[in-house]
Amino acid sequence: MSDLSNSVIFPRGGKLPEAVGKNFTGQAYLEMLAEGGGEFNCPIGNVTFEPGCRNNWHRHPGGQILLVTGGRGWYKEEGKPARELRPGDVVKIPPDVKHWHGAARDSWFVHLSIETNSSRGPAQWLEPVTDSEYDRLDREK
Repeated sequence: MSDLSNSVIFPRGGKLPEAVGKNFTGQAYLEMLAEGGGEFNCPIGNVTFEPGCRNNWHRHPGGQILLVTGGRGWYKEEGKPARELRPGDVVKIPPDVKHWHGAARDSWFVHLSIETNSSRGPAQWLEPVTDSEYDRLDREK
């Protein structure tokens, strides 16, 4: 198992605040690299997931881009097969598409999360990814 507990390129940051952390199974960390609002209105966060950690199903009204910088993880869009993610992968998520992402069971996972068109509103958090949904991923590859 690769140990990316100190992240890869950008600082790991702190544990997610409770308001966001409640939408994750397992432990993740966040270092905001660019805040929302102001001149750019494009929040960018370095998100580090411990092995097995994943977020709940959710949607971004303005869309999202993920830039994978370390480890191995998963991206799953509702109604589509899961996609295994590795460093260098880019995921472009259109507005309002239901999805989740997180670490593989045996690897830390790090990505930059870019909220596009963030003026359309914050993420809409939905139900957790069940253990059975998550456990199927390695068998689907």
